[in-house]
Amino acid sequence: MSPHQLPLLKDLLLLLLASVPIAFACSRLRLPVIVGFMIAGVLIGPFGFGLIQEVQAVEALAEIGVVLLLFVIGLEFSLRRLIEMKRVVIGGGSLQVILTILLVYALAWSCGREHETALFFGFLFALSSTAIVLKSYSDRAEIDTPHGRAGVGILLFQDLSVVPMMLLIPILAGREGRSATHIASALGTALIAMAIIIFAARLVVPALLYHIVRLRSSEVFVIFIVLVGLGTSYLTAQLGLSLALGAFVAGLVLSESEYSHQIVADLLPFRDVFNSIFFISIGMLLSLGFLSSHILTVLLWLGALVIGKALVVMVVMRLLGYSLRVSMMTGLGLAQLGEFSFIVAKVGAEQGLLRASDQQIFLAAASLSMMATPFLIQAAPRLGYALQSALSPKSRLESDAAAARSDRERLGGHTIVVGYGLNGRNLSTVLRRVGIPYLIVELNPELVRASSARSEPIQYGDATRKEVLYRAGLPTARILVLAISDPIATRRTVRLARDLNPHLQIIVRTRYMSEVPDLYQLGANQVIPEEFETSVEIFSRVLREYGLARHEIDQQVEEIRREGYRMLRTPSLPAVERSELAKVLNAASTETTLLGANSAAIGKTIGELKLRKRTGATVIAVVRDGQTQINPGAEFELAAGDTLVLLGSPEQISVAIEQIQTTSSREELRTNC
Repeated sequence: MSPHQLPLLKDLLLLLLASVPIAFACSRLRLPVIVGFMIAGVLIGPFGFGLIQEVQAVEALAEIGVVLLLFVIGLEFSLRRLIEMKRVVIGGGSLQVILTILLVYALAWSCGREHETALFFGFLFALSSTAIVLKSYSDRAEIDTPHGRAGVGILLFQDLSVVPMMLLIPILAGREGRSATHIASALGTALIAMAIIIFAARLVVPALLYHIVRLRSSEVFVIFIVLVGLGTSYLTAQLGLSLALGAFVAGLVLSESEYSHQIVADLLPFRDVFNSIFFISIGMLLSLGFLSSHILTVLLWLGALVIGKALVVMVVMRLLGYSLRVSMMTGLGLAQLGEFSFIVAKVGAEQGLLRASDQQIFLAAASLSMMATPFLIQAAPRLGYALQSALSPKSRLESDAAAARSDRERLGGHTIVVGYGLNGRNLSTVLRRVGIPYLIVELNPELVRASSARSEPIQYGDATRKEVLYRAGLPTARILVLAISDPIATRRTVRLARDLNPHLQIIVRTRYMSEVPDLYQLGANQVIPEEFETSVEIFSRVLREYGLARHEIDQQVEEIRREGYRMLRTPSLPAVERSELAKVLNAASTETTLLGANSAAIGKTIGELKLRKRTGATVIAVVRDGQTQINPGAEFELAAGDTLVLLGSPEQISVAIEQIQTTSSREELRTNC
């Protein structure tokens, strides 16, 4: 078979050939790689150099990338966490979709569009890009942050809302084939079938997975996992739901399995390859010719889209009780159109709800909004802090400071625990049992309300704000413990707390070793990386299985921790060439000498001998009665029968031994000293 009979292979080669150098350049320029993939799509697509004309096959591969991305994200979640997020998913998601539809409807109708067309525009603008947002949050380790969890919850509801939108499009277009009863019936059937799929998967998949693992075949294991992910996606698509939603559900089902980490490790290469194809396919939709000729109109749509969606999400987040900073970060993260908007737009165009000119403007604005998303997410923390500071009036700061002074009168020497997750709860329980005063600062309003009902000393607030730390009594606190999963907020809180209280002990929990040096530099006293502590727990359990004594295991754990944390806290030393290192080691020498009964050094301390000053040699160890004293101090007193280990050049050691073994009277030695 000739290469001309394999057009998909040719397209894949072009995709890889274009994406690798552009992604490399973006990485070197510290730009998001996602943007590089989209630029590659613009260049090689039908509206660029035209290297790829037929994008249907590429779009099919791109959908697999979205499925795998949502599958892996579901594996990193759990059903329990999803249930805990029900307020954000149902309340926040529904508010965001409804408010966005109403706002866009009002704007489109005021611009002269018909009611049906205006409502259809609301459908288009209500959806955000699940793939791009989750990929950006995952790359920045922000999936588990407050704005990350809120964004995921709203995105999940958006995916669910695609179903009624698709069912309503024929009615908006004037087709009477589907009544309200039919729509409600179809939606109810889809949701019931989804519940059945989840229930059946939780019963069947774990049992099958257990038998698959017993085969000890990595190939069969990977095939089964891909089958579960793609199969669940296919079933949900047949029910009228999205492929991505089915993949996320499959990931949730497998997240409670003990094999979830291995599943993620096996799927990551496939996910990254297909994801890159998805981002390239988005870039292919952008027509540079149309963009240049309608640049003002497209930019107007883009500005209205980004600002309008960001404001709507901010309002929703504030209504849910989140801080202004988290609200703005979530709003900027979701301020784009989604991949499902293209599907809705395609169906609407077929039904006559979207004119050809509007469709081109929509595609251009949607593509640009997706390209801007990584930059918006990158800038969101700085903009969030700036907005929060600007909207905190001086009078309010003064009242907060006064309240903080009265609060500090009853607080002092206490521990401030930032974050009331698993780590924060366990720490608070221990502190309460031993009678140490503490105060919890938490950003989740529901958690604060429930904990306050149990008389837990907890207050709502964002620890990145000076007034919140003041109210928690930071100037008089003894210890600050940061147990949150937001790396940006953690770094800012450490820096702020160190400025407010130079004598405070700051203990930080973080996920990755790479974050440790920066946190120490900002002023943390102790940083505990989960990645490192997990490795310690793993090898201690391995040693326990081999029957080592408990004290031996504890000794190894202590040694590894000491070496590991010393390495993390010490700045990197300049590299030394092997040849230079060999020269240094060869120039040094060690020698031992036994103190006889007539040695003048007997009864003298190492400091009194002044060997290093007189000869250049150093006593690095002393052996006495079979016990070795490593690196003895200057106050160490020598006795007959001691064996001294000397370090230095051969000439230096020779002179030192001669002085030590001299038979001069001790009075002479005392005089010489």
